Amino acid sequence: MDFALSTKAEEYLADLTDFMVSYVYPAEPVYHAWRQAAGHGDHRLPPVVEDLKAEARSRGLWNLFLPSESGMSVLDHASLAEVTGRSPDLAPEALNCAAPDTGNMELLHTFGSPEQRARWLTPLLAGGIRSAFAMSEPAVASSDATNLTTSIVRDGDDYVVNGRKWFVSGAADPRCRVVIVLGNTDPEAPAHRRQSTVLIPMDTPGVEVVRHLPVFGYQEQRGYSELVLSDVRVPVANLLGEEGDGLRIARTRLGPGRVHHCMRAIGMAERALELLCARAANRVAFGVTLAQQGVVQQQIAESRLAVDQARLLGLRAAWMIDTVGAKAASAEISAVKAVAPRVACEVIDRAIQVHGALGVSDDVPLASMYVHARAMRILGGPDEVHLRAVARRELKPHLS
Repeated sequence: MDFALSTKAEEYLADLTDFMVSYVYPAEPVYHAWRQAAGHGDHRLPPVVEDLKAEARSRGLWNLFLPSESGMSVLDHASLAEVTGRSPDLAPEALNCAAPDTGNMELLHTFGSPEQRARWLTPLLAGGIRSAFAMSEPAVASSDATNLTTSIVRDGDDYVVNGRKWFVSGAADPRCRVVIVLGNTDPEAPAHRRQSTVLIPMDTPGVEVVRHLPVFGYQEQRGYSELVLSDVRVPVANLLGEEGDGLRIARTRLGPGRVHHCMRAIGMAERALELLCARAANRVAFGVTLAQQGVVQQQIAESRLAVDQARLLGLRAAWMIDTVGAKAASAEISAVKAVAPRVACEVIDRAIQVHGALGVSDDVPLASMYVHARAMRILGGPDEVHLRAVARRELKPHLS
């Protein structure tokens, strides 16, 4: 395995690191102060992020996740994604590399018709609009996508969509213009061919935003929403791919995107470890610094080992996607998806503990990071599903 970055990626990484230090970290208190003043129920993008986007675009740090735009591999972008994860609320958005838009843009690039790409992909790549992705439903175990009950019924030249979706990522952002919906087009087909994906403009009659869901009490800027779709009518031309391709399309979306999401979690863990060390070196208790306490030294060492191991899992998955494809790398993707957010939770938790009361406040980013990392263990597919995939591969030669 060769995890070396390309020359282009090395250049991007150096510029991105400077961008983070010079612009992103100083913008964090401005971002949070704006959201505090506006109220966390306000899902508009704080103006400081538009300033960051302009600076990033002027540097060419734009749409780096998409190989056709950046010229980089999945492995190349993995290291850049880790850096952006150090400031998860600002950096991915500033580079136009924020979920769920990255996955949606990948789908439109791979499966979209020329008309679909012109209408939705072009403005998404320009950062002019945002998008959402609707899969999970409150009434069924959505980790098994064959359970989904939202119906997509052909009626002449239209599809009529009915259902209830929740934790629809991105739908709370007022810039959101389109939602990709996974639903059932043929209940009689084999389980893996029942689902299809359609593009639904957010202003289509029958699309109702019921509420914006908090995550551990936090309202993220892009938000997670509950939608009711009541006799929503869209042209057949809004079908993404072919009927029955829904699960294949969803899996395609979750390949490179999941790896980069995990690398961002590792970036959060890395920053948390840095904050932990800085706090330990400067805080005195019982006559010595916390860094001189054996228990804190052990926490630091355990954190370093865990972060480095998780990073290697992420890089291996990215390398395999580049070399053998996402399908062949599915177990490796599942492995890092289970490990990376778990490691991030553990390291951030240790950092919170060393910070004491400060750690649970909003004066440092640890509490917000913990929410991001803990939610990943469910919202990106529950740990148990990913562990099941790894176990199946291990058991296969013994059960055949």
